[in-house]
Amino acid sequence: MSKIRPSKGAPYARIMGVGGYRPVRVVPNEVILETIDSSDEWIRSRSGIATRHWASPEETVAAMSIEASGKAIAAAGISAEQIGGVIVSTVSHFKQTPAVATEIADKLGTGKAAAFDISAGCAGFGYGLTLAKGMIVEGSAEYVLVIGVERLSDLTDLQDRATAFLFGDGAGAVVVGPSDEPAIGPSIWGSEGDKSETIKQTVPWTEYDSSGKFPAITQEGQAVFRWAVFEMAKVAQQALDAAGISPDDLDVFIPHQANMRIIDSMVKTLKLPDHVTVARDVETTGNTSAASIPLAMERLLATGQAKSGDTALVIGFGAGLVYAATVVTLP
Repeated sequence: MSKIRPSKGAPYARIMGVGGYRPVRVVPNEVILETIDSSDEWIRSRSGIATRHWASPEETVAAMSIEASGKAIAAAGISAEQIGGVIVSTVSHFKQTPAVATEIADKLGTGKAAAFDISAGCAGFGYGLTLAKGMIVEGSAEYVLVIGVERLSDLTDLQDRATAFLFGDGAGAVVVGPSDEPAIGPSIWGSEGDKSETIKQTVPWTEYDSSGKFPAITQEGQAVFRWAVFEMAKVAQQALDAAGISPDDLDVFIPHQANMRIIDSMVKTLKLPDHVTVARDVETTGNTSAASIPLAMERLLATGQAKSGDTALVIGFGAGLVYAATVVTLP
């Protein structure tokens, strides 16, 4: 018989507050057209993107995260000292170690919160949310800060006609805390490593010096589109089934903001009712990878397109290929 005392966590977890930060500089398609042979009409028709935000040297991964996190903490109505865990999802923090989460935790004043980074691309927010929920229910933390943050402008090849217009910068954060009722559903997450070549960094850092070209993100657009539309719609449906709800029960759909065509196709495949509000933040923010879902969530709530207590389906998918979907109650 085990002598270990059982954990004493909360029965459930919920998102308590959300915050976002978009860099000051707004970059319209006209700027992208200075380096690729295309048109504003083509970019909009292929992606739905009109503008994106690019970070200045001062708007670092840590600085953007701290701004977004401060808003999330205030919205949650707690103090930074109460946070027991900081999870940062990013692929654009270029120090292998230490984790940027430790710097963020310290500058926010969390004390000695557990802090670590994860690399799960555009599904990173969902991965972080799942981990945070587990920490709270298990009892290792009462409140956990989950941050999705990217400076993808640093990893964009402005001569690559297929990707130059896609990526933006920004940070989104949520505070996850205890709940007396289910407010974060079961996670449907996984990976398909056999498709890892469809979205990748052009060269590893170990080859950077010899290649003479800074690494960038590249992707096989059509393969990614087909996978996202057909396979991720199935994952989204599995998340609905796991939560015990139907599309009719949804108020909001917040998919990863990769591409407007993907979003619209998923809405059609899932047969979402007209009353469901769909996040389309990609038009003015671009693809911000791990930051896209919390940024879209924050904008929907701030503009009144969604409200506290709404039931939302969130799904992220991207490089790996990895994915994560769940149903949440909005804060």
